[in-house]
Amino acid sequence: MNTQKLNSAIAEFIRKKKYNAAYYEENWAERKERKEYYQSFTKDKLLAMTEEEFLEYISKLWSMLIWGNKKYVVDKMIADNGFATLKKQLAELLYGTNPIEKRWDVFLKSIKGMGPATISELLTYANPQEYVIFNKTTILCYGYLDIPDMPKYNYQYTGKKYAEVCAIAKKIAAELKKAGADDYDLLAVDYFMWDEILPLAEKKSPVSPATPEVKKPVTVKDSKSLHDEIKEKLVAIGELLGFDSRSEVKITTGAVVDAVWEAKIGNMGKAIYVFEVQSKGSIDSLILNLKKAQSNAAVQAVVAVADEEQLAKIIRESAGVIDEKSLRTWDSEDVLAVYDSLVRAHESINKLALVPESF
Repeated sequence: MNTQKLNSAIAEFIRKKKYNAAYYEENWAERKERKEYYQSFTKDKLLAMTEEEFLEYISKLWSMLIWGNKKYVVDKMIADNGFATLKKQLAELLYGTNPIEKRWDVFLKSIKGMGPATISELLTYANPQEYVIFNKTTILCYGYLDIPDMPKYNYQYTGKKYAEVCAIAKKIAAELKKAGADDYDLLAVDYFMWDEILPLAEKKSPVSPATPEVKKPVTVKDSKSLHDEIKEKLVAIGELLGFDSRSEVKITTGAVVDAVWEAKIGNMGKAIYVFEVQSKGSIDSLILNLKKAQSNAAVQAVVAVADEEQLAKIIRESAGVIDEKSLRTWDSEDVLAVYDSLVRAHESINKLALVPESF
């Protein structure tokens, strides 16, 4: 960690707090209020929650800002996991006695619809002496501080990596305390990074010698994990754009595709967009699935998603097999970038609260 950059940022942060106390007190009060709300829960209280109480519990999270209709997201979370299982796994994550590495990995493998940003936020509110929020902001700020080996893909957000991230946050907390900061738990570290380091990180070149770009997955397991992540991102992008978006959909006889976006057009029927993701190996099944999908009259376009090398191969080998007019290609790195951009846009718009939650 670059302590010179860190100490310079801390000094500036403390200086600003002194001369603009009202602004910082208001922002910190919001965080304290959230912390108090989540710390009012116990394991038994969490397990006894109704679905309505769970909706409130999840809706207050910053990670939920991207969603206008939070009830839809929470209802889907409950439907996908089962409410009893969801509460049991969440209680174990927050209040269990196993090492955080194990609790983290077990939860992410067991529960759909709650990722690293959401569960780390809950952990931070529950125990801000031990845990820090782990999201894109954290990674950008750590990158600015020249902390290496930060994850790029979701499957790299492991329990082991989270424990490392928390250990680094504790070192930052110690420096805040040494510099005379009034608050220095790991929620305060998150606030410091968001307010002071993030603007500096966003000005920095995306890739620098100190923070090299993460290598693409090379093992079969990593490739499958990336495939699943891109598929999840495609579904999320579709939902954010207002489509009925699903994964693993039977589109026609003998063809189950990775993701579809579906839009109803009044009483005229529906328009469907089909996505197939390729991360490694033979592309024959992808081409076959897309060809079969084209036989569905509602399908407006089929989209192959892969890296540049694989896309070139798909275009070459699908010639004469798939109708070129309806075939689209999308670079998988661009999918991840589009998702991140959409998330930030929705977070910003939803902060305005233009549409009441009840709509």
